[in-house]
Order: sequence, then structure tokens, then C-alpha cells
Amino acid sequence: MSFIPDGEQVFDIEIEALQEVRARIDEQFIHACELIKSCQGRVVVTGMGKSGHIANKIAASLASTGTPAFFVHPGEASHGDLGMITPQDLVIALSNSGTTPEILTIVPIVKRMGVKLVSLTGKPGSELAVSSDAHLDVGVSREACPHNLAPTASTTCALAMGDALAVAVLQSRGFSADDFARTHPGGMLGKRLLLYVSDIMHSGEQIPLVKHSASFKDVLLEMTGKSLGMTGVVDENNHLIGIFTDGDLRRTLSQSVDPEAITATDVMTPDPYTVSPDTLAADVVKTMREYALHGPHAINAVFITDEENTVLGALNTHDLLRAGVV
Repeated sequence: MSFIPDGEQVFDIEIEALQEVRARIDEQFIHACELIKSCQGRVVVTGMGKSGHIANKIAASLASTGTPAFFVHPGEASHGDLGMITPQDLVIALSNSGTTPEILTIVPIVKRMGVKLVSLTGKPGSELAVSSDAHLDVGVSREACPHNLAPTASTTCALAMGDALAVAVLQSRGFSADDFARTHPGGMLGKRLLLYVSDIMHSGEQIPLVKHSASFKDVLLEMTGKSLGMTGVVDENNHLIGIFTDGDLRRTLSQSVDPEAITATDVMTPDPYTVSPDTLAADVVKTMREYALHGPHAINAVFITDEENTVLGALNTHDLLRAGVV
């Protein structure tokens, strides 16, 4: 069987097609981007068949990168859904042939409304292309299909052009990672960019803390009672000066010491790693991983402090796991 050679040939053909279309990014592309950026309404993307699937994805990409957009099926548009389009909107129409009847049916109505039209076709001289305010040529010399029939290379190029439009407009708007996260609050990406340690930390009486003069017994009781696998050690001004963890407990018990004669200061690890409440939870995860790989010891829990090193909260890896950041 020739599965691997056939698969590789598809990649070769589509890469070649993408390079061809890339070479056509010109003033029409600039004009299309300007029309999208200046649109006062929404961008309505439409296409029939395989082009419709690509159009749907382009609409989703635009919407998630700061350009209000949605997909309208051209067949449904001529049966009532055209009412979704307003004069302030912009239409992006996809048709490889540039002669798709369902699209050409609605073009005169859209133009009569004063709506600007951007088209992606494989035929610059087609009726749809000529009717457009901006036309992007996404034509390919051949499809990856051995019969040169099934939309393959052509849909890949149309999708890439849609991505190029979305990203170019995104860049011109100064759309940031925080902006992107706000449109993706439910996913892992949103949590990484929007979730701060202050959102998930334990606070108040839930924070395990002892005075520097506390007995070893009191240190153990505080650590086990708060169930975070650690306790902080504070000075007379309630400033954090150290931390006592499960690891410190093992090290202490491995030594010949009298538990009745030692205090928190004797067993703590001084100057622990701390973060501010406005630190991204994802950054804490990153630091924990770096310490696990390159640090002198692993970090499984962290205290949140203010500028004066007063403890505001605490969290551990379990909290980060529950929050879905890890």
C-alpha cells in the first residue's frame, strides 16, 4: 500500500499551493484588512459546501481575536437569515468558482444595503470577484485529490487566507494576550491568562502560621491542622521569615535532636519563595516546575505576601490542580 507516499504528496501539493497564494498577498489584502478593521457592525462570513465549513472557522477565528463575526449559510440567507445583516456590517464570501448560485443570489441585496463585500475565490474574473470591494485570489493550480476534484488544497489556502486576515487585523488593533483570554475564559488558555493566586488562595484562619518561638509540637499541629503540607513562620511583627514543610519534617526527624528543645526557628527553611496576590497562577506553576528541574529543592506550596512580607494567603499544588491551571 502507498499510504505514506500518498500522504506525503498531499502535504507537498498543499505546501506548494500555500506558497502560490502567499505570493498574491498585495494591496487587495491591505484593503480587505482595512475594511474589516473599520467595520462598525459585525463581519458576516458565508460560503457553501466545503467553503462553508472554512467560512465558519474563519468567522470563529475573527470573533475570538477581537472582531465580532458570525457565519451565515447562503442558502438560509435567501430564506430569511439575510435579516441578520445590517448596513453597518461587512460580508466575507467564499466561493472557489466565484459563481456559487446561493451566494450570487444575495450579493445584489447586500450591495444595495451598502454593505461592503470581501470575497475569497479562485477565479479573479468571476462574477463574485468583480462584484467585491476587495477580492483575494486563493486559486490553486491543482487540488491534492488525484482527480483534481475534491476541495483540498483550495480549502487549505482559503483557511490560511482567513487566518492571515484575522491575525493581521489583530496585530493592527493591538489585541493582547489578556484580550484573547477574555474571549476564552472557560478553557485552559483563559485560566492561564486570567486566574490570579488571589482567586484561589487560602486566607484568614485557613493560613497555617506560627510564631518563630513556637515549639516543635505546635509547628506540627499547625501544619497538620491546616492540611497544606506546610506552615509559615513569622517574627514578632508578623512578617514571614521562614517555612516548615513535610520535607523539613523528614530532615528534622533524621537528625539527633530533642523535639522538646527546638523551636520553629530551629527547623524552618528561611526566606521562602513568595508571590504577590496579583501573580498569575500559571506563573506559580512555571516556577514550581523550574525548581523541580533545576532548583535546590522542590516547591509544592507557596505563601502570598504584601510588600512588607505580611502573609495574605497560601496555596499548594492541590489548589492549582483543582483550579485547572496544572
